[in-house]
Amino acid sequence: MLPIAIAFVLTFLVVLIVRYVLLVWLGYLQHIENRGRDDERTPQPPVTIIVPVYNEASVIEPALRSLLELRYPVFHVIVVDDGSSDATFDRAMAVAGRYGDTTVRVLRKKNGGKASALNAGIAIATTEFVLCMDGDSRLHPDTLRCAMRHFVDPRIGAVAGNVKVVNRHNLWTRLQALEYVEGLNTARRAQGFLRVVNIIPGPIGVFRRDALVRAGGYDTDTFAEDADLTLKLLTAGWHVAYEEGAIAYTEAPERYLDLIKQRYRWTRGILQALRKRASWLNSPRRGVALWLSLLVMLFEAVVWPAMNVLGNLLFTLAALSAGAAAGVFYWWALLTMLDVAAALYAIGMEGEDLRLIPYAIAYRFCFITMIDVAKLFATAEEVARVRMTWGKLERVGRL
Repeated sequence: MLPIAIAFVLTFLVVLIVRYVLLVWLGYLQHIENRGRDDERTPQPPVTIIVPVYNEASVIEPALRSLLELRYPVFHVIVVDDGSSDATFDRAMAVAGRYGDTTVRVLRKKNGGKASALNAGIAIATTEFVLCMDGDSRLHPDTLRCAMRHFVDPRIGAVAGNVKVVNRHNLWTRLQALEYVEGLNTARRAQGFLRVVNIIPGPIGVFRRDALVRAGGYDTDTFAEDADLTLKLLTAGWHVAYEEGAIAYTEAPERYLDLIKQRYRWTRGILQALRKRASWLNSPRRGVALWLSLLVMLFEAVVWPAMNVLGNLLFTLAALSAGAAAGVFYWWALLTMLDVAAALYAIGMEGEDLRLIPYAIAYRFCFITMIDVAKLFATAEEVARVRMTWGKLERVGRL
């Protein structure tokens, strides 16, 4: 048993280091590539911003007013109220109207879920490009200008943006802020260099409307419609880029149980989206880059969480059984140094708040392990086809 545990731990450590090196290297190449783009010479065609909302009364008005601050020549906003039971529609209507070359329009429909609300907005949009966002998000003023420079390449069907946590008020939200910068955005930056970003985040995604229409829009048969749509675009032959300057600020869960529920739903939704592409996973001849992107998605959703949990557990058990309790401390210190180095790199790359770096000390063993355990439970229940519902994350209006 001990040799098996040692072999697994060594494998885990090698995979961990290789993963870090690849993400950092590819992410740096993408960062350098983006710095070479000329925003001023990029065409800036009109864009429609689609905002699906459901019971977002506490955040919808400031979110919409923030859109009016975007530094972009011509854009239109379509708010789709998905049958809210609170004051969301009335508060959105307070912002509706014309503001120079910008219009804000509010629609109301019967409740059908976020995917159906987005599809309703896409159906009535008349511009060549659309931006899909969440009603509880806020965009940086330069988001559109930065994102649109990628569409000079006709192969680009969509651009994934950079999501940042705005409510950094307690331990959980600060750890999530670090996770978005160090974990999610580092991986998305690396994928962006290869043009195979496999999840366009809900708070900020810019699309060619034609690509969305050809793909059939958003489906309603998964709990991660964003990941599902991204895979639809990739399997249709479109490239998906990443733009770190297209920033959306979102309100992260502030309570432990809300965070676990969110990640549980994300994991099950990703697995549902991958199940729909099982034939692509089994056929690398359809496109090696896409096949690798799907494998990475499966690896990050299932394999890596399992390796992380088992690797730490087996090392601890092996060290204690061998009478080398000090080894547990050195193991923790080694992985912490890797996380601190990764945090320094990612925070420096994005010009983020340096006060997030100390949270890297608790990041892996306290936060990531907790999230990975939730992912493993979600995977087990998805394999067993345990029924679940969407649920609703309560917002406190931090925007």
